[in-house]
Amino acid sequence: MPKKYVVACGGTGGHAFPGLAVARELKSRGHEVVVWMSGRDVESSVLKSWDGPTFSTGARQLVPKNIFNILCSFFRCRNELRRFDPSAVLAMGSYSSLPPVLAAFSRRVPIILHEANTVPGKAVSFLSRFAKVVATTFDITKNWLKGANIVKTGLPVRSEIANQPRFEDIPEDAFVVFITGGSQGAHAVNEIMKEACVLVKKELRSEGKDDKFYVIHQTGVADKEKVEERYKLTGINARVRDFEREMGRAFASSNLVVCRAGASTCFELAIVGKCAFFIPLPSAMRDHQHMNAMEFVRENAADEGIQDMLSPEKVAKYILYRINHPEILEEKSKNMAAMAVPDAAKNVADLVEANGK
Repeated sequence: MPKKYVVACGGTGGHAFPGLAVARELKSRGHEVVVWMSGRDVESSVLKSWDGPTFSTGARQLVPKNIFNILCSFFRCRNELRRFDPSAVLAMGSYSSLPPVLAAFSRRVPIILHEANTVPGKAVSFLSRFAKVVATTFDITKNWLKGANIVKTGLPVRSEIANQPRFEDIPEDAFVVFITGGSQGAHAVNEIMKEACVLVKKELRSEGKDDKFYVIHQTGVADKEKVEERYKLTGINARVRDFEREMGRAFASSNLVVCRAGASTCFELAIVGKCAFFIPLPSAMRDHQHMNAMEFVRENAADEGIQDMLSPEKVAKYILYRINHPEILEEKSKNMAAMAVPDAAKNVADLVEANGK
């Protein structure tokens, strides 16, 4: 029997993409689904992949100056829940989950939470007491959520990134490094990697192999021109974008991905079976990106570099070694693919259906 559900998944792409994957799964089962976002401008590009109704909660980050906005968001969510009367609310974490979950609790609407990372954020840690069940990506997460009803489901990822073709203009025999610091870029990663790629190009040129090296680089808006100019000056074949709109093709074209270690990135890599060199965000809450990366390093599916300890020289040596030993990347890529959970969206959708009213 078709029911009504709310999926609250705003804030960042790392929370939005998994939420949208579940929303699409629930919609495919005949349910009426409304996606709730905070209303930030950054969410507009994410919502292009959703063809259903949306609701802007007005949620803001939990800092003293935003208390009034958060209170207004709570009442806004509460009024919408009274109008829509859903069977359950699925919240994907981050500050954007706070008003929807508290409003749902006040209206006695069943709450299902999802925690993407190994170490739960402050929102899920606090809100878990109100939830019927908390879905997790990693087994280890239960150690931080004592007393909560935990079910490991895996992390839903956007299905459109899988089985994509390579970029036609990148030679089949090129060694391709895909660098991404996320949809908004990462300045520190950009600085290290553009110089590392220059050193790789220089070394390969001395061996007469530099025409076999290619870079795909998602820089974010602030660094695009600077990175693009550096590659042009040094003769590096590169596709530089402030925001890469064809992530599936970028993954398909790459031999090695250099990136942060947010959970969504990790499991998108698993779905496409690509080895990664993780550079975790040092300021990530509770160091969760390092913890995420270590789960993959332990399975020999990826490598990790600590940002403050990296230099362009060290990274260049790492890349050159991987170029000269392709069997290592092949093994790690197989191990990465083995960590994928392709049914994660279905698992979470099952949980939502089972725990709704």
